Amino acid sequence: MRYSEKWGDSIESAVELALLDLKLTRDQVKVTVLEEPTKGFFGIGSQPAKVRVEELAPEKPAEPEKPAAAEKPEKKERTERKPEAEKPAAKEENKEMRGADKPAKKKDKKQRSKREFKIEGEVLSVSAKPADLVDAPDHPAKKFLEDLIKEMGLEGAVKVAVNADSVYADIEGADTGTIIGKRGQTLDSIQYLTSLVVNKGEDEYIRVVVDAEGYRAKREATLETLAYKLAEKSVKTGRSVRLEPMNPYERKVIHTTLQTVPAVVTRSEGSEPHRRVIIEPAKK
Repeated sequence: MRYSEKWGDSIESAVELALLDLKLTRDQVKVTVLEEPTKGFFGIGSQPAKVRVEELAPEKPAEPEKPAAAEKPEKKERTERKPEAEKPAAKEENKEMRGADKPAKKKDKKQRSKREFKIEGEVLSVSAKPADLVDAPDHPAKKFLEDLIKEMGLEGAVKVAVNADSVYADIEGADTGTIIGKRGQTLDSIQYLTSLVVNKGEDEYIRVVVDAEGYRAKREATLETLAYKLAEKSVKTGRSVRLEPMNPYERKVIHTTLQTVPAVVTRSEGSEPHRRVIIEPAKK
């Protein structure tokens, strides 16, 4: 049977991601909690929840009841009264022909529905790196990150690349899970501190992106899948869909992903840290 293992900030969110991956409902699966979520200390050392969601085996259809012994002679009489074998065969052939048309129509409908919801244009990746980056092994951001990781009692190798207005730092090592933290909260905090260091004394703002083991691209892909799924739900139901509270980076991923979907509009509401994205059908 199919299964999916997912991480999430809570058990329920991890299960929801696994259900989206398998395209199943809760009553069609068995959920096993592999790791309980932990809060950690100020976001450091926190661990998300991990679950394994397995598809349940389909129930066997009930076997048809065997005819009673008294009915057997009657069946034999009917068989003897059949004068021709061609007509029933023709009827069966006609039924098969009619039956063969129906699935094709349903399939076409499904394909049309997907085409109507097709994304127009290319979605710009929030975490995509510019093409003109060059390695900067002596950049202040590299030294700051190495010192910070060391003070946290962790290990990690830092690589920094820059262009005219951006700094991209990648962290690799055995402790990247702790550096990322619960739903990327620790990584976001590290990125914020690094941005303060890089922009200190600068006249123009320099964008700073700190990543660990490609986490941002993976998280972005998960958010894009979720955005399309909830946008489709909003269009089908004709109602707005409220997402869970997200940080500015994650909200931007949702907005950017759905800006090329004309069937829906997105907006943010609430105050930090409880600000969230609302997806609703576009007005006709």
